[in-house]
Amino acid sequence: MGILQGKNILVTGVLTDGSIAFHIAKIAQEEGANVVLTGFGRALSLTTRIAGRLPQLPPIIELDVTNQEHLDGLAEQVRKHVPHLDGVVHSIGFAPEAALGGNFLNTGWEDVATAVHVSAYSLKSLTMACRPTFKDGASVVGLDFDAQVAWPKYDWMGVAKAALESTSRYLARDLGAENVRINLVAAGPIRTMAAKSIPGFDEFEKVWNERSPLEWDVTDPVPAAKAAVALLSDWFPKTTAEIIHVDGGLHGMGA
Repeated sequence: MGILQGKNILVTGVLTDGSIAFHIAKIAQEEGANVVLTGFGRALSLTTRIAGRLPQLPPIIELDVTNQEHLDGLAEQVRKHVPHLDGVVHSIGFAPEAALGGNFLNTGWEDVATAVHVSAYSLKSLTMACRPTFKDGASVVGLDFDAQVAWPKYDWMGVAKAALESTSRYLARDLGAENVRINLVAAGPIRTMAAKSIPGFDEFEKVWNERSPLEWDVTDPVPAAKAAVALLSDWFPKTTAEIIHVDGGLHGMGA
């Protein structure tokens, strides 16, 4: 038996087979979970195609986390495929081009608001939309990029990630009484589709190669995915409001 045997897990953000979300879905299925994916807009066709590379073909629900109608109908859509949810994976992040690349001082509020809405507030939106499907508690796991420092050219996405981290703590506080755990996995840089949209991503790669105590591979999303699957399981029953760093140890190395 796998550590997710019989559990029902909703996974967002599966766009390519090189993404952390894809490998979370894959490992979750291998560990016995029933997986449901989400996608929306033009990316929905990508999710549909990539889903075929998973061990079992999962159902896919259309979900735009900025669309209130989608959020309001999510629980009903989920129940068409599984009776309840035991876990949710938040793998959602976006910042307009103007909010990245060293333009921090000149970015307008509209672009900042988009980054914060999609990348941080959506953790609360997604969790609350799924809340009616939680049976005896649940584990919500979000994907993070350490926001303790100001990374080169990461700009307002860094601010959005800091907001994501804070949001996870407040959700953990307010949903703990319902046995809902909220945790984040802060992964080191991975060459995903999202990473390609970040100007200067190669600078991150250079930093990790030079300073990470454990050898870091920017092409390997599996370590972060394994951490997320572990948090989705019953092996962390009293862990919430936590950020698990899967970054080769760089976060602890100081300046």
